[in-house]
Amino acid sequence: MQAVGFTGSRAGGLALVAAAQSRPQPIPVYAEMSSSNPVFLLPGALAERGGEIATGFVGSLTLGSGQFCTNPGVVIAVDGPELRSFLDTAADAVAKREAGVMLTPGIARAYAEGVTRLAEHAKVEVLAQGPETDLPVAGRPALVVTDAAEFLGDEALQQEVFGSCSVVVRCRDAAQVREVAESLEGQLTVTVHAADSDHAQAAELLDVLELKAGRILFDGWPTGVEVGHAMVHGGPFPSTSDSRTTSVGTLAIERFQRPVAYQDVPAALLPDSLADGNPAGLLRRVDGEPGRH
Repeated sequence: MQAVGFTGSRAGGLALVAAAQSRPQPIPVYAEMSSSNPVFLLPGALAERGGEIATGFVGSLTLGSGQFCTNPGVVIAVDGPELRSFLDTAADAVAKREAGVMLTPGIARAYAEGVTRLAEHAKVEVLAQGPETDLPVAGRPALVVTDAAEFLGDEALQQEVFGSCSVVVRCRDAAQVREVAESLEGQLTVTVHAADSDHAQAAELLDVLELKAGRILFDGWPTGVEVGHAMVHGGPFPSTSDSRTTSVGTLAIERFQRPVAYQDVPAALLPDSLADGNPAGLLRRVDGEPGRH
């Protein structure tokens, strides 16, 4: 074994990293771990289409019972009438959304404990939870809200709750929104909803967000990952143990490749991928120039 790929909890990923590094021959572990995937709702977007954003948010939050590593677990916005309207719509949708089945009893139990931890926090208000259920492995959707000062002062509020639960962070102004952005741990994704009138603030946020996440998306939702050439499904620690890689997309194979240079090897001994005339017909570089030569 020369390398490990892993998707799961931070504790599990770090345990694998430690074990791999303590081997007589250390090997890399590409662990995809915790991410709360923050969503920034800028004022113009809330004013123009707050109801539409709220509906899309709850759909993303509850997709697959929230069991996506890109689930939107934190929402950040300036407090005001537009945010309160968004919260009313989102809370109503969450309250009507049936509990989804979790993958295992352990995951369901951990999710319930995470929601309880937030609900019992002195500075957190529970806005809505889905209908109660007798299913033993079900996860009721939950939406809670807190203020930015509390979020900034308590790391527990920033921890991922794996499931259909999201924390809304009310900010005083745009400066506090940026302060919250700067405080974030490494993430797989960060989402920004912005109208044309928000572009100046969005530009300032991007300087921060590009250091925080592997994928930045506008006016959409992070759940769902397309396998493509441009996909980055990774990010700074603790979202992954190695921020240089992606676990989805064409670049993912590079995690399990090792470069080898063939220097002054006789032509008759070279593999077809390197041989003169390119008998394998591969796209490759010769003297730095890409082509099939």
